Parts: sequence; structure tokens; C-alpha cells
Amino acid sequence: MTLTTRPWRPEQVAALREHLDLLTAAGTVPGGVIACGTARAEPTFVASGIVAPECGDTRPGPDTRYDLASLTKVVATWALAGQARADRRITLSAPIRSLLPEVPDDAPGGGVTVGQILTHTSGLRPETRLDLYHGRSEPLAQLICSEPLTGTPGKAHQYINRGFILLGLALAQLHHRPLETLAAELWTALGMTGTAYGPLTRTTTVAPTVQRLSGAPRLHGTVHDDAAALLGGVAGHAGVFGTAADLATFADRLLDADGELGNWLGFSARPRARIEPGLGRGLAWIVTDDGNALYHHGFTGTSLYLAPATGRYLALCTNAVYHRPDNRAALAQLRALALKEITN
Repeated sequence: MTLTTRPWRPEQVAALREHLDLLTAAGTVPGGVIACGTARAEPTFVASGIVAPECGDTRPGPDTRYDLASLTKVVATWALAGQARADRRITLSAPIRSLLPEVPDDAPGGGVTVGQILTHTSGLRPETRLDLYHGRSEPLAQLICSEPLTGTPGKAHQYINRGFILLGLALAQLHHRPLETLAAELWTALGMTGTAYGPLTRTTTVAPTVQRLSGAPRLHGTVHDDAAALLGGVAGHAGVFGTAADLATFADRLLDADGELGNWLGFSARPRARIEPGLGRGLAWIVTDDGNALYHHGFTGTSLYLAPATGRYLALCTNAVYHRPDNRAALAQLRALALKEITN
């Protein structure tokens, strides 16, 4: 299949660079990296600021490793689920209890399906709060699925981490191998050499995030997400560290419609649940109603955008939580600009 690409125009890249520079100059983020690219071509990287004050004057670049936060959902769990579906190991209609034998038949969440998890329509408890299970001896999947549902599965959209935690557990059990091993094999095959579950060694090439306690070192190579931290840094919803260069590599493979991942992306791109006017949820990805773009964000300040019709992608890596626990509002304009420019 011939892919028609629309290269990024210099003025578009300049606008993104200018906005990232404004954020770093204002102290909103220590620094960041943007990768703008089209399928089967070398990306353009735009960097600004520093990795973090404790890393001296080290500037971020394509190989700086950032906590990807919820990009884990697409870079790891969604991609592995696509492989398992292609191998006929799972179906979207499979109830999660069929993949996790420790879940009792009468558990309220046991009947939630793989498809409902991927579309965030599971009706599972929306608060992740794995800390509430401290001291409990039951398997985590049993604890999660035994909670009362807060919605009817398959109906309303509500972003829920617990579903992706369950799917990560299910994938590991299905293959009889740890999730981090499955993911590492996937990334190695794709050429994503800088992507891994943490913890990572503290170096100037790894971007720190938050300071949990006054006077204590910042999280630096250890996961920002509390629930993933309780699981040892490896979970289906968060825990992966990666680079702008690797996200560009991943995006390039996703935009190959003839490849396995590209086929899975095409299948996942149909909106299956309404988020808000103009936006729907496909399988894991947010999808614009016109079908021109798919994207996903990470809480720490990361994003990945795809425009299959034009072969464009954009990856954003920042440690935006460095100065503020929740910096999503400060990134909103840059993210809106990214979405606008990738389809323009």
C-alpha cells in the first residue's frame, strides 16, 4: 500500500519550538523535546531548556529518557494486546475473568471485557487507590474485580487506570512471563533501545519528576505514578520510561498500514465511545470525530499524536510535573497547537 505523506512545514515546526521555548523560559517546565516526523523519513527534533536543575546545564535531546506515565497504555499494554489478538490468544469480547483465573465468577468486575477496558467503558472503580489494599493477601486482580462497579460496562466513557492494570496482569499470565519482559521484547523488535520499565539509574540523561517529601531527592528514574510504584514500577497503565527518538520510531511503525501494529492501529482508530463533542475513544486512543488524528497523553507531560491519512506524527516529552504536581493546564495550549498542526 502506498502511503501519501504530508511533510511538516518549517513554519509549523517553528511555532512548536517557540511555544516550547516560552514554557521553559517561564519556568513552567525545566525543558522538553518534540519530535515531528512523517512515516519512513527522519524526524525533526526540537529541544528546549535543561533536563532539570540537578542535572546541571545538560540539555534534553532525542535520547533523554522521560517518565512516559499513561503513554504506557499505548506503548506497552495496547500494543501487546494487539499482538495477542493477532495470535488469537484474546478477543475483545473476552471477559477479564477468563484471562485471570484468580477472579471469582461472582466478582462484579469479572465480566468486564477486554474491549471495555481498552475503550474506558468498563464501569470499574475510577479511583486507582491500590494503597487501600495494603495488608490484604488476595491477588490484586481479585481485589480490583471484587469492588462494586460504578457504571454499566459498555456504556459511558470514564478514564480508568484499573482496567489497564488488569489487562497488564492478564497479558503476563497469558504468556507466563512478566509484563516487563513481554514489553522489552516488543520494543527490541521495533528498535526502541531507550524504552524500558523502571527503575533506571540516576543520570543526567534521565529527567527527574517530583519531590515527594521536603528535603528528599526528587523521583529520578523511579515511576511517578503511585499505583505503579506500589506494583514495583511495572504496571499496565504506567511505569514506562522512553525517549522522543523511540516514540518517533514507534509512531513510524504504527503508520505502516501493512504492518501488524499499523493494522491494529487502523482497527483501533474507530471511535467506540463518546468523550465529548468532537472526540471519541477508540481502543485506548483518543480519536477525533473526523478521523484525522489519534492521540494519547501522559500525566507527567508527555503526548503522542498520529495522523494516519497524512503519515504525520508528533511526540512530546517533558517533565512538566517537576515544578507543579499537576501541570496539565500549562501544557494545554502546546497540546492544542500540536493537535492543530498535525492535521493542518
